[in-house]
Amino acid sequence: MRGSRTQGYGRVGQHRDAGSKGYRKVGMHKHRWSIASNMEEPYFGKHGFRSPQALHRKEKTINLKQLDQLANNGQTSINLSEMGYTKLLGTGKITKPLIITVPSASKSATEKIQAAGGKLIIETKQEAEA
Repeated sequence: MRGSRTQGYGRVGQHRDAGSKGYRKVGMHKHRWSIASNMEEPYFGKHGFRSPQALHRKEKTINLKQLDQLANNGQTSINLSEMGYTKLLGTGKITKPLIITVPSASKSATEKIQAAGGKLIIETKQEAEA
C-alpha cells in the first residue's frame, strides 16, 4: 500500500492520536543515547556468529595402530564403514597386508597400507547406500 495516498489507513484522521507505543525503541541513536548505552540488553552492533551446521561434520576416526590390533584374529579384509567408522588415519604401523573398505582415509594411511602390501577401497556414499 506504499505510494497510495492513505497507505491503507483510510481517511485522514482515522489513526491520528494513537499515541506512542511503549515497546518501540525510538530515539536510541539520538536523544536516548545515554539510556541505550547503559542498557543491560545488547542493542547496538552485531552480536556473535552462528556457523552453518553443515560445516560441523561428525567424523568417527580410527588409527592404523588400532586397526592392526583389530586384525590380530586372522582377518584379511575389514569393512570399517560397517563398524561405523568414517575415516582412517595414519598414526601407527600396520604389519599385515589387509584389504580395508572405508569412506575416507588420510594420505599417510593410504601410503602405509600400500607399503605393507594391502589394498584400500574408498567407498563412496552411493555405494554404501546400495
